[in-house]
Amino acid sequence: MKILTGSQIREADQYTIEHEPIESLALMERASEVIAQWICNNIPQEQPLAFFIGKGNNGGDGLAVARMLHNVGYSCSVYVLFDKRQLSVECRYNLERLPHGVRVQGMDRVEVAEDAVAIDALLGTGVRGGLSEPVRGAIALVNELGCRVISIDLPSGMLSEYGNAGREIVYADVTLTLEFPKLALLLPEAGEAAGEIVILPIELDENYKRQARSPYYYADGRYVSELVLPRSRFAHKGTYGHALLVCGSQGMMGAAVLATGAALRSGCGLVTAHVPAEERFVLHTSCPSALSVFSRLPDDMTKYAAVGIGSGVGRHDLSVRAFEALLSCGMPMVIDADALNMLAARPELAGSMPPGCVLTPHLGELRRLIGTWNDDQDRIEKVRTFAARYGCCMVVKGAHTMVCSPDGQLYFNATGNPGMAKGGSGDVLTGYIAGLLARGYEPLSAALLGVYVHGAAGDKAAAYYGQEGMNAADLIDFLGEALAEIQ
Repeated sequence: MKILTGSQIREADQYTIEHEPIESLALMERASEVIAQWICNNIPQEQPLAFFIGKGNNGGDGLAVARMLHNVGYSCSVYVLFDKRQLSVECRYNLERLPHGVRVQGMDRVEVAEDAVAIDALLGTGVRGGLSEPVRGAIALVNELGCRVISIDLPSGMLSEYGNAGREIVYADVTLTLEFPKLALLLPEAGEAAGEIVILPIELDENYKRQARSPYYYADGRYVSELVLPRSRFAHKGTYGHALLVCGSQGMMGAAVLATGAALRSGCGLVTAHVPAEERFVLHTSCPSALSVFSRLPDDMTKYAAVGIGSGVGRHDLSVRAFEALLSCGMPMVIDADALNMLAARPELAGSMPPGCVLTPHLGELRRLIGTWNDDQDRIEKVRTFAARYGCCMVVKGAHTMVCSPDGQLYFNATGNPGMAKGGSGDVLTGYIAGLLARGYEPLSAALLGVYVHGAAGDKAAAYYGQEGMNAADLIDFLGEALAEIQ
């Protein structure tokens, strides 16, 4: 799914109005019906709803939703921030259509029950520049209510792309974003304000969406399902590739076990783990399906289809020499953890990376690789520059993990949860992507599918154990189920 900018979304609205054709008010009604239906499905009628209304079309959406929900039995109060004469045509029209049972007041008389749900319809994607009164005060008021908040399209005050550091923004529990996720919802600078992100389709024109150009994509289940490769009935273990994982060191064999266990769930035919000789029994006991080698790298690397390196290897001289030797083999490779730190310490090694490498840094490792950044936009541009320079895929781990292709396309992942912020989760991802590379996936497809399935396994683990109780080893148990669901 493409992620369009705020200006492109306004163009999509206008294109739909002109080519469907449909009147602007009818398109607003369609969007409001979808929002109202979600609220009906998720909020009990016993809970009162308090609508906070701005002067633009986002406010018009909120007013239309209030009308619809009142008509099916909800108790709705409406607080309008501006004088009626200041409202947009669509917003004023929907204000006038409110039934008599809906209480309409100004923002100077806000009284919201503790069990109420606040519906934030103050500002949408049209916001530009800084905020002034009375909007700033209204945003502060909503944030101080202490009740559940649902934002329509964007949390009010948020710019749809970049520039959100230090801005006054409504902190929502749920954001009902229309047609596309907005880029800012997926970035660290303001994404925390979005809460749960729910994408509601409103049937904007398919021709416009198909022709619109964007470097940003949202990798959801529908998108990644098209990447999954079939298996042949008459295949054998040699058909699906052999992954080599160079992992583990004394006292760090947990990382090797996690990476190897994940690779064994990837669908590749064979997995070999290169581990220290004195630690080999840990691997034999934990991962009996894997082969193992130790002491030195195999003399014949041609039997391997892909390599994963970094999980728990440390930065000893032997590890550095092994990394240098692997770079010269010319095969697809996942580079993580200590191997990323070796690259950062010796930048000249980056020029030796073979085509098809997938790098999987968290933000700390990324900073060591590309240097510091000023904001989200600066970080993204530096990631794109690095990926283009070295012809690699960059997997920047975190909420909505971002995958950057060598040509600068950016994909934000739809799965995962904060419970995955535990030691070892990255090792599972390394092993899984390495297995997918060996299985025959192109590097970008391996990165996208690996990140999505890894996050989906985390969601399943969270549902079973809870976000606090889950750990990285639990992810491995759910990888197969997560992949099967999207096939």
